[in-house]
Amino acid sequence: MKSKLFVLAAALGALVFNAAAWDYEGHHAVNELALAALPTNFPAFALTPATRARIGFLAGEADRWRNETNLKNGTGIALGHASGPDHYIDLEDLKLYDLTPAQLPPLRYDFVAAIVKARAAHPEKFPAIDPARDSDHTRELSGFLPWAITENYEKLQSGFSTLAALEKFGGTPEEIANTKEDIIYVMGVMGHFAGDASQPLHTTMYHHGWTTNNNPNHYTTSFGFHSWIDGGFFKKTGGIDAKKLAGKIHPAEKIPAATEPDGIFQTSVNFIVEANKLVEPLYILDRDGKLSNKGDAGAEGRAFLEAQLVKSGQLLGDLWFTAWATAPEDTYLERELQQRNPVTEPK
Repeated sequence: MKSKLFVLAAALGALVFNAAAWDYEGHHAVNELALAALPTNFPAFALTPATRARIGFLAGEADRWRNETNLKNGTGIALGHASGPDHYIDLEDLKLYDLTPAQLPPLRYDFVAAIVKARAAHPEKFPAIDPARDSDHTRELSGFLPWAITENYEKLQSGFSTLAALEKFGGTPEEIANTKEDIIYVMGVMGHFAGDASQPLHTTMYHHGWTTNNNPNHYTTSFGFHSWIDGGFFKKTGGIDAKKLAGKIHPAEKIPAATEPDGIFQTSVNFIVEANKLVEPLYILDRDGKLSNKGDAGAEGRAFLEAQLVKSGQLLGDLWFTAWATAPEDTYLERELQQRNPVTEPK
């Protein structure tokens, strides 16, 4: 009975969320590719076989949160309300708020305020929301994907700062071990959102088919198109060979913009904008039969989707490396540790 409820939850998920990007296999591959990018001087605790397996598993964590919905009475969807919009951003909506991607505010709730102001000033610009499709009360939003990436990056930086202070100023073995586990968790979970960012359908209002009256190029209007791109195509054509794709990954590098105010946020936005440019090419591939699972017809489509996985893996590896390399000194924790562990001067 429980398994049947879970299947039903998955089927109804699109009514609550904007659907997952990449199935578990795809997200796992992104984290594997990012691990392949890490240099040998990256903290060794993150490179052990057991930790690599843990980071790969955590790639699916943000989608596993979706099973929290209580189907019986419609309650218990607070987690969906809070985290569902982190998986996407519909860039076409920005013009409704008189914004461009370059003008997006780096702080999440400043963007929320811009949405509220625009809706209050010009309600006629916005289509009516069907309450039956808004059980988590997120349909007025346009998604928070670049903020999710940036916020998780800063959590990772914080973890590395904490670890450095503990190791330098006498943290206990338990404190150090727990901090390492925190870092591993954030590395794995943030990979999910870096993966979302390369799936073109997570950057657009056309996420479940070309669902507008203006469709002169005859793109698919199938609601199931999203799930086909997320993993259906790969499942029907032999899966994902992450080891083969790792050959296209170069060693992680420090992100140049990381030293600039809001540089990681702008890097995330720019990455998403590039994925959004591929929305129509993706629909064209489908229309022209190049995302088919019949014989070799899908070869071009496979190359397209694999390239997107590689892009996310490279971005994620660079984010991990940059968070470690640029983690600021935690002077507050250092002072606390020095007070707890005073240095005794020799007599």
